[in-house]
Parts: sequence; C-alpha cells; structure tokens
Amino acid sequence: MINDAHDAPAVVLIHGLWVTPRSWEHWVAHYTAQGLQVLAPAWPGVEGEVEDLRLDPSPMAGIGLEEVVNHYEAIVRKLDRPAILIGHSFGGAIVQLLLDRGLGAAGVAIDSAAVKGVLPLPLSTLRSTWPVLRSPANKGKVMGLSPRQFHYAFANTLSEEESLAAYDRYHVPGPARVLFQGAFANFNPRAVTRVDFRNDRRAPLLFIAGGADHIVPPQVNRANARLYRKSASLTDYQEFAGRSHLTIGQDGWQEVADYAMDWALNRALLLKTPLT
Repeated sequence: MINDAHDAPAVVLIHGLWVTPRSWEHWVAHYTAQGLQVLAPAWPGVEGEVEDLRLDPSPMAGIGLEEVVNHYEAIVRKLDRPAILIGHSFGGAIVQLLLDRGLGAAGVAIDSAAVKGVLPLPLSTLRSTWPVLRSPANKGKVMGLSPRQFHYAFANTLSEEESLAAYDRYHVPGPARVLFQGAFANFNPRAVTRVDFRNDRRAPLLFIAGGADHIVPPQVNRANARLYRKSASLTDYQEFAGRSHLTIGQDGWQEVADYAMDWALNRALLLKTPLT
C-alpha cells in the first residue's frame, strides 16, 4: 500500500457509452480528497455538459472505438509517468486496449465491455443492446436509450424513481458505431478490440463485475479474465453481489472505488521514467 498520495501515479478515469465524465463525479471527488491527481477526460465528441449533448449530439456521429482509444492514448502518454487506468463499461475495454499497448501502471476494468475473443452472449446483454443493434442502418447514427431501457440495462437494481434520477443526471445519446464494433468483433479479423492475451509485459489488470449487471453480466467478465490466464502478467477478478451496471454511481459506490484503488496502488508499477 502506498501511504503518500504524492508518490502515487495519476488516475485516469475512462467512461463508457451513453454517459459522460459526469458519471465519475463521485469518484473524482473521492480520489481527489485523498490527494490523488485525477483526470476524467471525455471521449472525442462527448465534451460538454449532459444537457447540451442531449440537445445536440451531432459531434458524436460516426465516432468509432479506434478514435476513442487513440484519444486516450495521447492523453496518457503526455503524463510524466504511467498512470492508473480505471474504465467502466466500454471504458473497461479501452483500459484493456491501452494496457496491451504498454501503457499504464495498473488497470481496472469495471463491468467491462467484452473485447474480441470473449464468447458468452447472455440474453440480458442482447436485450440491453437490441434497441441499437436491431438495424444495421443505425451504425452511423447517434442513439440513446429510453428511461425504461436505461432502467433495465443500467439500473435494474434501483427503484424506478432512482433510475429516472440517474437517467436525467447521466444519460446521453452515444455513437452507435462503437457498440457495433464491440458486438461484432468476433466476426471481424481486424476488430478494433483485438488484444494480445499472452502479453507478458502489460501492467496488472483487475476485472470488477456487478453481480446483477444486465449489460455485462459476471459470466462475461469472468470469461474475459480467463482469456489472460496464459499471460505471466497479473490478472485478478472481483465480483460485487447485487450491483447493477451503474455500480460507479449507485449507493455503495465507495466500496467499489476503494477496492479498485487499493488494488491498483498495491500493484502499480511505480516507474520513475517518462512514457515514450
């Protein structure tokens, strides 16, 4: 455990689809109060306030996962040393891709979207993503979820009132192209989400799953973690029972945030040399 936060790496929080960096608001305040340097950059095209993006989501149109990953790579490479990378949902997949590129001191993938090679496809995942994936014509669009769809996909353990409050606070339309790239990666030999699961040089990686998650049920995260078993690099898995996909924002988020940071700080590669 690192007792002096000033000796700790910076923390980069990476949000997922259908939300903005606002989804990390509790975590930013929590980690900052501990003296950590915290960055929560937006995806390209997702800069701005939730309310403004709902009125005009057009800057997101056509954005793909490769542009998003490259965007975060550029941010991380500008830091003076490797950072702790924490991602939620598609942000978790982005963390995996960044670690595979040799970035990061440690990575935490929370309710991570699957990368290429992950085979389980639960019915709840299909139901959660079907509003977008049902038509190939949606691929280039910017699409959101209805409050009812959000409740099922993101906030199924919350009351309808709590779910609606979270929807109003965090939800924005998102670039459908990202979802299509993730969903059909196993049919694409050049999928953006390809990872070298045998990479022995990547930083330690922790998967955190919500036991009641509908979009990414635990079996998906467990299958993802197992793909790394032939790598000499550390891969851990932790499941929090009864938590939805909105685990970073629902009551009890502190337990998840503290577990993630304690794990990352204990295993971070505290390199003193700048990234190149």
